[in-house]
Amino acid sequence: MSRVCELTGKKAMVGNNVSHANNKTKRKFSVNLVKKRFYIAEEDRWVTLKISTAALKTINKIGISAALKKAQK
Repeated sequence: MSRVCELTGKKAMVGNNVSHANNKTKRKFSVNLVKKRFYIAEEDRWVTLKISTAALKTINKIGISAALKKAQK
């Protein structure tokens, strides 16, 4: 399974390592993902999602059902 947030769609970005001599080599900025279980009361079931920690903060703030609705748009 790829390292992509299932809620926001965030994925790895590409950039450069820059040395003191200004030599540039390609590198990858990985997404900070966590696997987390959520209880959805409307459907009375548990859902396991692989989400970024930024999405986890959003879920803690607005709730899982509101975050899922926002992600479907």
